[in-house]
Amino acid sequence: MSSTLAAGAGLDFTLAQQLTVIALCALTAYISHMALAVFNDGVRPFLLDFIQGRTTRSATTAVSFGLSAGFIFGLGAPMALSTGVLNPWLVFLPTDILGMLAPKKWLAPILGGAWGAVVVFGLNGANDVAHDLPVDFITAMQQMSTPILFLFTLFPVLAITKQFGRKWGGVAGGLELALVVLTMKLWPKMFAGALAMAVGVLMLIALAVAKDMKQRKDDKAAGVTGIVLDDDPMASLFSASAARLRRHLPLFMVLGAGVCVLAQMHIFGGGEATSFLIAKGQYTEAAQVDFYRVFGFIPLIATTALASGAYGIAGFTLVYPIGYLMPNPFLAAIVGAAVFAAEVLALSSIGKVLGKLPSVRDSSEHLRSAIGDTLQLAILFGSLMAANAMGGGLGILVVGGLYLLNDAMGRPVVRMAAAPAAVIVGGILLNVLYWLDLFTPIKG
Repeated sequence: MSSTLAAGAGLDFTLAQQLTVIALCALTAYISHMALAVFNDGVRPFLLDFIQGRTTRSATTAVSFGLSAGFIFGLGAPMALSTGVLNPWLVFLPTDILGMLAPKKWLAPILGGAWGAVVVFGLNGANDVAHDLPVDFITAMQQMSTPILFLFTLFPVLAITKQFGRKWGGVAGGLELALVVLTMKLWPKMFAGALAMAVGVLMLIALAVAKDMKQRKDDKAAGVTGIVLDDDPMASLFSASAARLRRHLPLFMVLGAGVCVLAQMHIFGGGEATSFLIAKGQYTEAAQVDFYRVFGFIPLIATTALASGAYGIAGFTLVYPIGYLMPNPFLAAIVGAAVFAAEVLALSSIGKVLGKLPSVRDSSEHLRSAIGDTLQLAILFGSLMAANAMGGGLGILVVGGLYLLNDAMGRPVVRMAAAPAAVIVGGILLNVLYWLDLFTPIKG
């Protein structure tokens, strides 16, 4: 697969696209202000104290900023500039912060809309300036495409190995490798990892369900039954949280419609690998990748929503793959609204089902961990490839050195975002060295 992105890798948006981004940012900031939903999964558990009045808006804002800033500037902005495709870290994490920051309800959508305007108007200017520099580090960052896409394919193998051991991990690894080779040979225009990931995720789910069914059968044979307490405080909390979200169902339906429309416009990717696939025009493959990710996040999002009373800005993220495949924005809006309505109404039932399937819950945790592990290596490797493309050995020294220094300093920038951030800082430094006549850019 070529690492060259589609010609539309600039950040030029039509008026309809600009208005959609601005309106969606205004809406998500308003919803964040109401503590009804945030994108950052790490922030959601803190919202219960805010909802119940045990902490202040400013304290919650500080938590949101601390957990999100590194992803916004270290991952969201670099990924958008290198692919020409927006992403949730750049669009939704800032509106988490701005919405919570706003002291008044009417101010939240204004701040969110202003951020949307910065995204659609400011990024294009930054993109143009960066491409005109002697050391074009934005184009160099497209080198991240191949390692991200191919290493990401392995996340089901890692998840299976962690949960079910080396034997099943080896089987999954061999099967995925064979499927990647087969896909590259027989269907060269298809993303080589799509079929392998599908089989890997299905294999993980099958193993988890089989383990849970066996455990239930063994428990039944041994006369072991679950005991449910009517006055269980967690059950009461979950019920109250689900009811709180259902009361705002129309607002969530508007949110689902907006996110789905943004995905349908093909200017937005829900993940690192997806952004590169969208940039290449491979929308079906992008839908597959984001659909597989859903299995890793449904239990996390459902349980944190039920525990905190706050949902995810993208819900279970099903609206991403659905949006990519929709033929027009009007149908995307209808389907997105329906999907969000179904998700919110089904939260209590999903929580109960997950309570009976502990291995499936464990699988989602292993999937998320595996996704993080594969992307961490892929992003680091891709960033070093970008460093080599823009500055050879000196580029690798600067970017790798910044990454290691960040680790030594206790990771002020989260590890996932540290390498792309280092590429941008390194690119700026190489341009300064060029202007000082101390560095000659690498041609081509």
